[in-house]
Amino acid sequence: MRTANDAAGVAAELAAVPAHERVALVDPRFVGHVHALRLALTDPRFPAAAVRGALSVQPEARTALARAVTAAAATARTSGSGGGAPTAAPARALGPAESLERETAPTGAPATVPGRAGQARPPLGSAPRPGVDAGGGDAGAASSADAALRAPDAADASGEYAESRSRTRPSGTAAAPGAHSRVDDLAAALDAEGVPVHRPELGVLVAAVPADALSRAKAQDAVDAVDDERVRLRSAVKSRDGFFTTFCISPYSRYIARWCARRGLTPNQVTTASLLTALIAAACAATGTRPGFVSAGVLLIASFVLDCTDGQLARYSLQYSTLGAWLDATFDRAKEYAYYAGLALGAARADGDDVWALALGAMVLQTCRHVVDFAFNEANHDATGNTSPTAALSGRLDSVGWTVWVRRMIVLPIGERWAMIAVLTAFTTPRITFYVLLVGCALAACYTTAGRVLRSLTRRAERTDRAAHALAELADTGPLAELVAKAAPRGPSSYLAPLSAALGAAAVLAGTAAAGFGSWVPVGCAVLYAVLAGVAVAAPLKGPLDWLVPPLFRAAEYGVILILAACSEVNGALPAAFGLIAAVAYHHYDTVYRIRGGTGAPPHLLVRAIGGHEGRTVAVTAAAALLHHRNQGFTIALTALAAALALAVLTESIRFWVSSGAPAVHDETGEPA
Repeated sequence: MRTANDAAGVAAELAAVPAHERVALVDPRFVGHVHALRLALTDPRFPAAAVRGALSVQPEARTALARAVTAAAATARTSGSGGGAPTAAPARALGPAESLERETAPTGAPATVPGRAGQARPPLGSAPRPGVDAGGGDAGAASSADAALRAPDAADASGEYAESRSRTRPSGTAAAPGAHSRVDDLAAALDAEGVPVHRPELGVLVAAVPADALSRAKAQDAVDAVDDERVRLRSAVKSRDGFFTTFCISPYSRYIARWCARRGLTPNQVTTASLLTALIAAACAATGTRPGFVSAGVLLIASFVLDCTDGQLARYSLQYSTLGAWLDATFDRAKEYAYYAGLALGAARADGDDVWALALGAMVLQTCRHVVDFAFNEANHDATGNTSPTAALSGRLDSVGWTVWVRRMIVLPIGERWAMIAVLTAFTTPRITFYVLLVGCALAACYTTAGRVLRSLTRRAERTDRAAHALAELADTGPLAELVAKAAPRGPSSYLAPLSAALGAAAVLAGTAAAGFGSWVPVGCAVLYAVLAGVAVAAPLKGPLDWLVPPLFRAAEYGVILILAACSEVNGALPAAFGLIAAVAYHHYDTVYRIRGGTGAPPHLLVRAIGGHEGRTVAVTAAAALLHHRNQGFTIALTALAAALALAVLTESIRFWVSSGAPAVHDETGEPA
């Protein structure tokens, strides 16, 4: 690291740093915890972040920073005072796996900020001691030069969004009044220019720029009174999680995360290890033997421990990335659904029990539950006038400790669900496992959906155009419904959209179940469903229950495929249907996480090319009617459709997430996963 002696020096040093690099400025008088600096300097998710005396800026905000520094230099020249201006110089570039403590650790040649009179500054992030902050003189008379470093590149990471939390105070407060810092002036200038400066909640951590020796001593005492490593470990865990995860996994998985961080492992590597462990568990379940089932249960829990660890590692080391967020979200579904397939194969090998319909039903139910969660949140997270007696009651219940955990367990989040599946796999049969899973997920779905319907009916909220657009993208409408929507436009209506979607879903599901495999009745019902789907999306989805439209469409499409495959009695139809729904569900999850990242749904050309939900429903019912008399025709049709869809959506999805530069958005909501 280097220092510059005035604002002009800072501007020169910043100009020397490549435009694609992240830069940071730190007041050398900074006293505080290293983790406070980490939160401000190494989190890649924000264009700018700051604590008292420290500021980091991403490439997209570099121009605004340069203008602010130039203005500071001009002010200094006008006033004739060069002292006290922020100074900067780039430090060595860090590798992707390196963290702030490696920059500050005294290994080899310590990274220091040179002081005057040939003396060395303390390592960045340490708490300077009185008398050694500057070469000669009192510590309170330390130079006001600020140090800037080239921050680590954003590392590939997975996990969820997190910040330091618990007992909070405003970022940058200290144990005593602080000195004026030009770094804070630059942060304020960025705010004034419209660049959002993220100021992490420090909780009990200290970040200060002391004004004199006494305040420096007080700040140092405050630093010594708090173990920032304990705070860092605590903040690595989600603030809101399930009972099983909170009390049975996180107490030790956070230490596994620290062990991984100290050995340079990345969250993406841990995520991949979790996926491989789950796939091995599925393979063990597929053996159909009792030792295989027991091993599968143990490995499934091990996979979940690693799944918790990757997010905790991302929060512990502040390694966030777009690719990591995508991998963490999609791998969870891949692991669970692969395990369902392994159980179905194991049941067939063990005693010839065919439970593919149950496995498919579990996947359909779980996916529809998630769509309810996503659609409700998208419809209401930015609604204005967002009040409801039901929500108020929920808030009061959350003030009673034991009700919080009961309510979190009722919704059967991923921790409770996987623990239940693992235990049942080890000690019972796949059929019993699926029965219990279906009952538990159905009760959880009824509980959450009913509560959200009540909130929506009693809430006086005005939904935004952005929310309506997000719901329209989640609907996954194809060309057939679009033609209907254009031909019969309608005005806004409070309940017409969910009513049309519900009638269409009920018609196609009931018609398919009643007519059975090989009839043309399901085709007619599917066409009627496409018409009603077009009516549902003909106007912006701003009604109180319009968030129900996407999950109703998912239930209709997945349910028709499940019913036709189960009724066909064609060899291999159910496994082929499992693959088809898995491919379509991946497309829908991909849509969700793109919307969460603010990048919008997949290209409309792709949505049209794969038919939309109503087009695929018509295609599957037509294939069942046309190919029912052929031995393997329906199975071949489902397999071919699954392969084509998987190729199309995976190609586009991988291209997008690897190369788009979308923001790294991580889920910290605690919603059921």
